[in-house]
Amino acid sequence: MTASDCEIALATVDDIPGIVELQGLNLLSNGGFLSIEFSNDWFERVLSEMPIIVARRDGRIVGYLVSSTVSVAAGAPIIQAKLRAYPGSRNPYNHGPVCIAKEERNQGLISRMFEALRERLGGREGIAFVRRDNGASLAAHAKLGMRQVAEFTHDGVAYVVVAYIA
Repeated sequence: MTASDCEIALATVDDIPGIVELQGLNLLSNGGFLSIEFSNDWFERVLSEMPIIVARRDGRIVGYLVSSTVSVAAGAPIIQAKLRAYPGSRNPYNHGPVCIAKEERNQGLISRMFEALRERLGGREGIAFVRRDNGASLAAHAKLGMRQVAEFTHDGVAYVVVAYIA
């Protein structure tokens, strides 16, 4: 199994249950690093406005990368803290969350999803945040060319803001 065996595509509404399932496995409450739990309705709203990229293996969602307008993401207090630390350039978008199934990690899948997203959002700045203690994610984002632009603390946890121009 390699990342090249996965289909990389734009998500559809039919992919949302698989996205939500993968999200659930990777929430902080389940030992993962995802800080926010989004609902099916939230993913549907985002999907109607901006691209969500998915990775599928044998029809199952094994990765996703969300892009959303700053306004749709800004309702979450942690996103508000991120935007206070770094509001971005003119017309930025929220990059993330990104999630890859445990068995699919470290195979280049994030790079393939990232390139698919960049092709669709060329010229816009993407802004993401990563927990300071998530070294694997920080390294993966740096490898993609994202640069650290700010830091903030939310609920006692340190985060790094990373950004790039698509």
